[in-house]
Amino acid sequence: MQRTLFVMTALILIVCGGTAVGAEPFPAKSIRYIVPFPPGGISDMMARIVAQQTTNTFKQSVVVDNRPGGNAMIGVVMAAKAPADGYTWLAITITHAINVTLFPDAPYDLLKDFQAVSILASLPLVAVVNSNLPVKSLGELSALGKTRMLNGGSSGNGTPQHLALELYRQLAGIKVQHVPFKGGGPSVISLLSNEIDFLITGVPETMNHIKSGRLRALAIASASRHPLIADIPTTAEAGLPAQTITSWTALLVPAATPKPVLNLINAAVTGALKQPEMAQKIREQAFEVIANDPDAAQAFIVTEAQRWGKLVREANLKPD
Repeated sequence: MQRTLFVMTALILIVCGGTAVGAEPFPAKSIRYIVPFPPGGISDMMARIVAQQTTNTFKQSVVVDNRPGGNAMIGVVMAAKAPADGYTWLAITITHAINVTLFPDAPYDLLKDFQAVSILASLPLVAVVNSNLPVKSLGELSALGKTRMLNGGSSGNGTPQHLALELYRQLAGIKVQHVPFKGGGPSVISLLSNEIDFLITGVPETMNHIKSGRLRALAIASASRHPLIADIPTTAEAGLPAQTITSWTALLVPAATPKPVLNLINAAVTGALKQPEMAQKIREQAFEVIANDPDAAQAFIVTEAQRWGKLVREANLKPD
């Protein structure tokens, strides 16, 4: 860990030394980290981990500012209007990549008004049913969906869970009635109450119920098995290789942020996330650390916007 901190400090000194002559070293004041979701969610959790670690690195406060609402767009609009000086950070998720197509008239352009700093971490989705439903595999659920209408829940219209459901419906050729809820928690409660047949949702939301046996995990929608539920097959192993959908959270700044400042923020954030103790803590929450560079992160977000935009159009999805 000492070596990691030494490397991070060296990078900071190098980048700060590259700023314009006479300019204040960055950061010279506190940083505002806008999270367009309520406290307690995936983005908020990761933002607070990053804020704590980068506060220690920068010796300046990185303050999380939760700004939920407007389909997770209120906070994005605020960040888009902020000066491009590195003092305003924005948390986004796959939801914002979906919103590019779902809300074409949004008062910002995610792909032009912002520059990615890094994809922080990813989180696979898992297909689950109530343990009372007589299906033991994704194939059996698909077979059931060809004989009758299945009620599939989600966290709301246009959410990653909704798109995962629509993707599954298309790939498996089954009958599904979408039942939207206001968040992941209510959808899980409904599944536990046998009010819906299945969910494709985040691992953390269902982990305790899978472990207790109240919910049965059928397949995880990722390229490889998850270490916390290693006995659950991937969707590829279950016969649907295209049913891969990974939720993720990323850090953005306004697009015109100077390159040296962008690189400095990336070095501090990725260095913190890659510390062995921190990476292990994040994995225990079911996340997988990504912590990539700005160019790779930007390319990934563009690809995600294109991928889910195609599904939004094909399924004719509309916002609430």
